Amino acid sequence: MPRSKAELETAIRDGSGRAVLIVNARSRRGRRLKDRARSLLTAGGLEFAEVVAVTDPTGLRALFRRVLADAPDLVVVGGGDGTVAEAVRHLAHRDVALGVLPLGTTNNFARSLELPMDLGGAVGVLTSGKVADVDVGWFEGTGGTAAGDDPSGGDPSGGHVFANMVSLGLSVEVARHVPHELKRALGRPAYALTAARLLPRHRAFRATIEIGGETTEVETHQLNVANGAHHSGQRIARDASADDRLLAVYRLGDGRRMRLASATARHVLTGPWRSLEEEAFLTTQQVRITTDPPLPVDVDGEIRARTPVTIRLLGNALRVIVPQSFIDT
Repeated sequence: MPRSKAELETAIRDGSGRAVLIVNARSRRGRRLKDRARSLLTAGGLEFAEVVAVTDPTGLRALFRRVLADAPDLVVVGGGDGTVAEAVRHLAHRDVALGVLPLGTTNNFARSLELPMDLGGAVGVLTSGKVADVDVGWFEGTGGTAAGDDPSGGDPSGGHVFANMVSLGLSVEVARHVPHELKRALGRPAYALTAARLLPRHRAFRATIEIGGETTEVETHQLNVANGAHHSGQRIARDASADDRLLAVYRLGDGRRMRLASATARHVLTGPWRSLEEEAFLTTQQVRITTDPPLPVDVDGEIRARTPVTIRLLGNALRVIVPQSFIDT
């Protein structure tokens, strides 16, 4: 039987619980800030039974399995969206709180948790915030099914649980081709530069979106299904949240390449004022997407399956440390 949020928070704050700190030392800021992060956390009253600096991200899955075998109460993860997404896959449906230090490039999930982007502010949330339950997503696509990955609450370590976003289209090619060193040097602009280079050769696709027995067909260069509130570091809508029991399905532009560019610019400029109630969004707890031909699917920045893909919401499936001001429903 899982503890209440208050009970878990007490175990973390009074020192009776077990905490682990994992920092991706290959993330954009992880190598530079890992020692300062630990010092700030210790000064804030958080003691760690184990501290791991990850230099090979391919070992993250085995690391989380080993760490969770010791039943920690808190796992603090410092890194980018990829590192956090791996943590979410393992911590979903567990009586363990996830703490996030946003040390990556876009930090979409951290932004959806309303965390400060500076290290000091993020540490302040971990030392004085609260435990909340937020939503995660689950997907199943061709070539992506793993035995034992139960969306209703079984072992999520097969990789089907996701934190923030499932997408199809140009972003898949950007994820494949953005140079690591360019991303390290420029941050978010590296994605925009890579997209501009790839767009002239990118072909639009047709997608069939099935929600609750109704079908919508679209032609586009980019289709997204968001659990969180941010994409590419920008808010998608003012009322989007990682705790709203909704997936937001939306495309950027239509079949014309220049429409993708203008729609992306509009997304960046107007996201904080748009609403999920606008016709640009389809909101649901489950959606099935097919394309002709089948396309690769980007899940939290990794190519993990091909269409057709089914995506559903797992409400309140993840325990996280968030600011006291975060609205926990």
